Amino acid sequence: MTINFVTDKVKVRVNGRVATVEMNRPEALNALDVDMIRGLVSKLKEISESDDIDVVVLTGNGRAFSAGGDIKTMLSDLDESEFYPVMDCISELIMTLYSIPKLTISAVNGAAAGLGFSLALATDHIIAENTSKLAMNFIGIGLIPDGGSHFFLEKRLGEIKAKQVIWDGKMMNAKEAFELGLIQEVAEGNLEETLDARISDWLQRPVQAMIKTKKILADMNRPQLLKILELEKQGQLNMRRTFDHQEGIRAFIEKRPAKFIGK
Repeated sequence: MTINFVTDKVKVRVNGRVATVEMNRPEALNALDVDMIRGLVSKLKEISESDDIDVVVLTGNGRAFSAGGDIKTMLSDLDESEFYPVMDCISELIMTLYSIPKLTISAVNGAAAGLGFSLALATDHIIAENTSKLAMNFIGIGLIPDGGSHFFLEKRLGEIKAKQVIWDGKMMNAKEAFELGLIQEVAEGNLEETLDARISDWLQRPVQAMIKTKKILADMNRPQLLKILELEKQGQLNMRRTFDHQEGIRAFIEKRPAKFIGK
């Protein structure tokens, strides 16, 4: 993937030692299409090369952080030759974000659902505004989580609770997500003020020591995350072929409860 991929679906602002990476499809609640994914990879790789930036904030423009994978891609009848490149783009984004030698914060406004939630989980610290909604809701359309979510949920919750969150697929408010241990902070007031306070605190610390700890743990976990991403890719392809997935999509379009049969 080229490092200089250009798209207006991702915007970057730099203020001192802090880079804010903003997903910019507000009309689609920042749903992640291939262009946005490639744009995020490109911008994050550029930032990783900068010695002047220590903190990266990931956020969404408008009413949502990210509603998840783009529904048009989900609905399309991709064959394997088209499906694998899309999943490989997702894997590259997750690996880039997880291992970037910077401190990363997801500032969650509105919804962070599906792949959008996976993206947030790949960062070091999640701050969610009090009214935000978070969901690992792939199960509702007969799919499994991707974007490394099996890895991140197991790390944060342990195997049993991770399975419960995935299988339930329910929408959580920020307080519920915090109590589970999925996020680190709830912004009771203004999200920007809570974010600024966290950044200010970090920038007064020996950041390079913090980043070195991150790098050691990321290097240790890299083989496992790569394995999980590959398993998710193969598993997702299999799930797309099931009756339950097709029924889940039809029910979504027709705005009715799905009638799953376990096939």
